[in-house]
Amino acid sequence: MYQEDEERLVARLRNPRECRKAFDEVINVFSEPLYWHIRKMVISHDDANDILQNTFLKAWLNIENFRGEAKLSTWLYKIAINESITFINNEKQRNNLSIDDDNSFLCETLESDEWFDGDELQVELQRAISKLPEKQRLIFNMHYFDDLKYEEISDILGTSVGALKASFHHAVKKIEHYFK
Repeated sequence: MYQEDEERLVARLRNPRECRKAFDEVINVFSEPLYWHIRKMVISHDDANDILQNTFLKAWLNIENFRGEAKLSTWLYKIAINESITFINNEKQRNNLSIDDDNSFLCETLESDEWFDGDELQVELQRAISKLPEKQRLIFNMHYFDDLKYEEISDILGTSVGALKASFHHAVKKIEHYFK
């Protein structure tokens, strides 16, 4: 979505008469990219759908608090990331895993997900990614799969571009090491 389109949409969201229609447009525009972003974090199709619904519900309930200091897309990504991290931490707790444990349960989810249609190499790549620390996995997915620029990721995560580049570099090295 272009910056001026997003600004127009935000203006409509602030107008009480247009707010509902404008939010429907938000859902239409951002559902697919947010779904895939969430899906890369939690793996499961059903869980990703639930988290996406929670993301939009939280956005709707807090739309009047959106000040416009960041882009609307940045704000939505932040909500989606926070909802995904909360979900992952709850799953770890539910499975009696330490918050510091790796995310190997995500691989098990991937292998049992009927919606996953990747080949064996794709499964191995996802295994390698799931072994990354949470922040590195998040940055890797955002830059590699979502094709977001470091500046966009910096806005979403509130991390410097230099730190993001370093995290991405470390993630790539760990994935390369996994395949050796």
